[in-house]
Amino acid sequence: MPRLSDLVLKVRSKNAGPFWLTIDIFCGTPEAFETVSARLSTERVAELYRAPPGDIKRFDIADLMVVKFSLPRPVVQGSREDRDMHGAGWAVLLEEAVLD
Repeated sequence: MPRLSDLVLKVRSKNAGPFWLTIDIFCGTPEAFETVSARLSTERVAELYRAPPGDIKRFDIADLMVVKFSLPRPVVQGSREDRDMHGAGWAVLLEEAVLD
């Protein structure tokens, strides 16, 4: 089974305010977009990030060939417990995910 990073151009994560993270999957081709849309479930993303599936927002943007997930940060950005101020390190976990 392929890893997500084998199919897409880029996976990027970033802050979406102090309480949310956003993970963007830039597919690059319509075929890759269709594959990711069909084979990467919101439940799988929730499992990877140990978040309740109902807390995750998913956006499939066909015109841009992007699949986007937003989820609550486990701690508020900038708090003492925050280990990733910019939210950039969250993409790696999804890049390495094996698709069903």
